[in-house]
Amino acid sequence: MVTTSSSTEESAVAERDRTTDEVAAIGLARVVKSYRSGSETVRAVGGVDLEIARGEFFSLLGPSGCGKTTTMRMIAGFEEPTEGVVRLSGRDVTGVPANHRDVNMVFQSYALFPHMSVAANVAFGLERKRVPKAEVKSRVAAMLELVELGHRARHRPAQLSGGQQQRVALARALVNEPGALLLDEPLGALDLKLRQSMQVELKRIQREVGITFVYVTHDQGEALTMSDRVAVMNNGLVEQLGTPAEIYERPATRFVADFIGTSNLLTGTVAGSDTAGRHRIDLESGATALSTALPPGVATGSTVHLTVRPEKVRMGTEPPTAADAPDGPACSLRGTVTETVYMGASTHYQVALDGGVEISVFRQNSSDSTLVAERGAPVWVWWDPRHSYALPS
Repeated sequence: MVTTSSSTEESAVAERDRTTDEVAAIGLARVVKSYRSGSETVRAVGGVDLEIARGEFFSLLGPSGCGKTTTMRMIAGFEEPTEGVVRLSGRDVTGVPANHRDVNMVFQSYALFPHMSVAANVAFGLERKRVPKAEVKSRVAAMLELVELGHRARHRPAQLSGGQQQRVALARALVNEPGALLLDEPLGALDLKLRQSMQVELKRIQREVGITFVYVTHDQGEALTMSDRVAVMNNGLVEQLGTPAEIYERPATRFVADFIGTSNLLTGTVAGSDTAGRHRIDLESGATALSTALPPGVATGSTVHLTVRPEKVRMGTEPPTAADAPDGPACSLRGTVTETVYMGASTHYQVALDGGVEISVFRQNSSDSTLVAERGAPVWVWWDPRHSYALPS
């Protein structure tokens, strides 16, 4: 009987732990945020549904005014939704004050206390909670080691670089062991090289502590570098939700294709399919292209935008041979180089195609590379059918 009771108890604990793991760290259900502006109602967030998993690095990405920061502020409790529900670990926290939510927030401005040492800044939240002094000391020391600032514990914020101040702000938020950490463009004030270095550091720290990170940014590179998943927002709505690779390689809308990196967009009409499952697109220029993927519901005769990334496009002074495109090129187009820009690791070309459309071509520079063509030279461009993707017009 004792064995049975113990076994039942262990099963109950295992089931509870499994259920807890399955509950999203953050959930938004049809969340809307509207403001009054004079006689008009402005909708900043237009009905967002999201589930962010425990331990996930999740980014809200989009241009200024798209609703990403407002969405984060509703998660934090600094704004209340006009409609919808906000949940933290399955608990409805709509209407719950920010200081009673199990989340912390890191801002671009750092908001450190200038008169306090680094250690005192990190300890501030724990001391407010009346955590025993010995525990405060050990937790602060451990957190400063995590952000590699243990040797700076007695310094004041003014004695630190921008990147170091950002790490102090991060340590101060993480030392309270929140269920989720919200970061609102925290690297925006840093120069490019330091920002890139901090991206790697943030991902390392998030992986080590295992806490859910929700990151707001307008920088596509940041979102692609650090995130497990990205929600691309536009006009208060989520246009696409997926992994960085899914969003980059298979954009769901023209906005996403344009906003994430650089993409070439060619307009055409679906003319049919071949036996290999490739779809023929008759371009406005008169050329024909192939794509291995069409959006759901797009039929023959539909107008589409064919998108292909510049690094997927090949270029040469002669038409592609069978060796250049063993599976058959998706499209071979003639054009003229209008611009060449040497970028170090690659050279970027602008090519005006016959028919008036201009596309970008990125060519990786190898150790023995030379320019494929100078400005004004006639060229051919082509790509593999797997690298072009049709979007609804």
